[in-house]
Amino acid sequence: MNAESVAKYIADWLKEYALSAGCKGFVVGISGGIDSATVSTLCARTGLEVLVITMPIHQEVSQLDRAAKHIDWLKSHYPKVRSLKVDLTKVFDDLVVTYQADTTDHLVNLSLANTRSRLRMVTLYYYAQVNGLLVAGTGNKVEDYGVGFYTKYGDGGVDLSPIADLMKSEVYELGRYLGIIDEILNAPPTDGLWHDNRTDEQQLGATYAQLEWAMKMIEEGKSPEDFEGEERKVMEVFLSHHRRNKHKMVPIPVCKIPETIKN
Repeated sequence: MNAESVAKYIADWLKEYALSAGCKGFVVGISGGIDSATVSTLCARTGLEVLVITMPIHQEVSQLDRAAKHIDWLKSHYPKVRSLKVDLTKVFDDLVVTYQADTTDHLVNLSLANTRSRLRMVTLYYYAQVNGLLVAGTGNKVEDYGVGFYTKYGDGGVDLSPIADLMKSEVYELGRYLGIIDEILNAPPTDGLWHDNRTDEQQLGATYAQLEWAMKMIEEGKSPEDFEGEERKVMEVFLSHHRRNKHKMVPIPVCKIPETIKN
């Protein structure tokens, strides 16, 4: 991948989109991971306003430290970047009490993890609207269109997706070109939605490299039956996530009523 050309193309695309929409720039949620670091830097390269926001909810200190270091780096390179920290921990805890959530139940905890993501989406849109900004998404291709590894109406609720046509490995390549700090480049990817700091790959049951390979094989018309051993297992893991999360990747179903019934 020609990282220089890709970076310029995305930054130009972002700027053109924002100006045509009559917006002043972008708001980006910063997690301390490679995707949000790359997207926020690409937004900053447009020369438009960029508001980066950290939104901790019982967050691991290491994640917050990486996010803070990236924000400091971003501000030192791009004068139109400003930042906010919006601590959502009390809001989340109050919701847990209001829902009378049984936190010993697996499905409840999964729902609460997604609730964290949705609280952040609401926060980003609040600050986007009052500042005349667009919410820039941070999902990459393998997450958004491969395994559906994001929260519907959470981190999936955005105005535009600048890196959704890039595989995770390509995001890292682009991040290295952009000068993203080593702490983020070397950190295991995590969605930051759990108390135990579990990684994305632990949740997915395969590495991003394996999932990228499986996605490419599916695009070439291959199936699990074409492989054996570990490769077959990876294909099955990929397809299991893809099928289960397909509802996130297609338009909302609309009940089309025949005219004969309407009239």
